[in-house]
Amino acid sequence: RMPEFDVIVLGTGLKECVLSGLMSVSGKKVLHMDSNPYYGGESASVSPLEELYKRFQVSAPSKSMGCGKDWNVDLIPKFLLANRESVCVCVALMQSMGHHTWLYMTVFPSGPLVKMLLYTEVTRYLDFKVIEGSFVYKGGKIHKVPCTETETHNSDLMGMFDKRRFRKFMSFVLNFEENNPRTHHDMDPHRTSMRDVFRHFDLGDDVVEVTGHALALHINDDYLEQPCLMTIQRIKLYSESLARYSLSPFLYPLFGLGELPQGFVRLSAVYGNSYLLNRRVDEILMEDGRVAAVRSEGEVFRCKQLICDPSYMPERVKKAGRVIRVICLLNHPIKNTHDANSCQIIIPQTHLNRKSDIYICLLSFAHNVAAEGKYMAVVSTMVETCNPEKEVAPGLALLEPIMEKFVSISNLMVPTDNGRRSQIFISRSYDHTPHFQTETDDILDLYHRVTGSEFIFRDPRDADADSDD
Repeated sequence: RMPEFDVIVLGTGLKECVLSGLMSVSGKKVLHMDSNPYYGGESASVSPLEELYKRFQVSAPSKSMGCGKDWNVDLIPKFLLANRESVCVCVALMQSMGHHTWLYMTVFPSGPLVKMLLYTEVTRYLDFKVIEGSFVYKGGKIHKVPCTETETHNSDLMGMFDKRRFRKFMSFVLNFEENNPRTHHDMDPHRTSMRDVFRHFDLGDDVVEVTGHALALHINDDYLEQPCLMTIQRIKLYSESLARYSLSPFLYPLFGLGELPQGFVRLSAVYGNSYLLNRRVDEILMEDGRVAAVRSEGEVFRCKQLICDPSYMPERVKKAGRVIRVICLLNHPIKNTHDANSCQIIIPQTHLNRKSDIYICLLSFAHNVAAEGKYMAVVSTMVETCNPEKEVAPGLALLEPIMEKFVSISNLMVPTDNGRRSQIFISRSYDHTPHFQTETDDILDLYHRVTGSEFIFRDPRDADADSDD
């Protein structure tokens, strides 16, 4: 008799792992497979350092790189947005090491993605640490992204009058409540465009760009013509996250994102579900246009639904663009970032006459992803010309001198249909951003298509309390 599952998940990228976890927690019988011998798919974490050199066909690292085992290089690093309701599970431990102050946290952060991590309780297996800064590059200089009253006052990103107007705008955002019209300033959050909101506060183009791209984390300017509610909520989440952690609104797991899939493996075991790594997927079997089973190495596993990344169903995805990422190994922090051991820098699109922003994401030994005193930066953007490396040159220039760099160009693949008829649900490839905002949207969309309902966060501990009553 063939083994039967409610859901089979193919691929162990973060999106597939989160969805597998959500399905497990909701009582589904799940089989999770990956044809690779490692976790993470295209967003894998590579260790030791020698493996990274091998993967990019570069000769072995020099001794100056330190011990190879001390490196955990995420091929697609992405920061997680927290917010001020985050619950610290253990008291933050401030530990001075020379002139570096390290802030360790085991946290239950609660931006949209990490709410899902909390819901599945996978956070019990992870330690997060705050990212030390969020910056924007304008007018030939790196500036801290202003969000608080003090930062706005001290920022040279905007003039005195712009500062006053921006403060009024931020006050409006922070006091905004969707269900309280008195906080709406006579604007309809479901109908008034974000462009009209910016006009209402008379914000200049430069301030609008920083607000939309560095605070709301939009990847293009389409949002300007859309109802303002989503952007207001995004800015609010950013500023509340910043209020919680002060240095930046972002968190990152110690030892890198590779810890997340492994946390989900432990979670699956708790729910009696199975992971099969290094298993060749030979065929997806269909019956009457719907998925019926997966054939793998002579075995057939039946299922009602299938979730997978684009590599497993090339005939059901299409190319929506290309992403260039350059992984750079450094022995110094980025200049003019107050020696931050980790940070994000956005180079806005209009600054370079581009359609896409260029992003820099810096991590280091402080997150246990590099050898002592070493740093790892990734410069990324959407490819717009036939010379992608020239496109990221403005980002690379901010990192000099670079010890070693590894260039990858990948296709951004998206599913050709919503999967409702076939019950095959395919995630999108990872975009060029260094945060999980768009990936979270994809997870929520997939969850909705798979289950037919919106994801509603509920702390599992509340359920335990209910059952005790």
